[in-house]
Amino acid sequence: MTENTARDGVLETIEGRPALRFVRELPCSIERVWRAVSTPAELEQWFPAAVEWGPEAGEKLEVFGMTGEVTEAQPPHTLAWSFNGDLYRFELTGDERSCRLMFLHVFADPQTPAAQTAAGWHTYMDRLEGLLAGAVISEKEAHAGWGEIHEHYAQIFGVDPTPGREFWKRLQESL
Repeated sequence: MTENTARDGVLETIEGRPALRFVRELPCSIERVWRAVSTPAELEQWFPAAVEWGPEAGEKLEVFGMTGEVTEAQPPHTLAWSFNGDLYRFELTGDERSCRLMFLHVFADPQTPAAQTAAGWHTYMDRLEGLLAGAVISEKEAHAGWGEIHEHYAQIFGVDPTPGREFWKRLQESL
């Protein structure tokens, strides 16, 4: 069985709901990472759906016909929001030399395919690291290894890989 690495997301349960947690140690200042996770112009270079926001607590969000709300914004440490029933959170700790980023995604639907979702977030975390290193990674480049990453997560989470394999076939056609 494949082992979990420090870069991998972890599947856990929070208040009875499945959740994915990613932690990345980044060689950038906390302020630089805050800009990357909170500024729309930066988000659109790595995040799956950038939205125009302050971000400010209480701010309403709408993307792709779905809604959400910023629930916490404490620059440069915490940014949390709800979106389409799911909960998301960035927590940053560090200084001018390095930053520890924790990203949390709590699922509203317990049937959300965990391995598929983890492979997606893993890919986006890699894109974030590329951006912080000065290299914008395209969607196509970022997803080149998605199938292998998905299989890794399906194995370490002990879940059926079929939904992700089907998604991967559709994704390859769209890239």
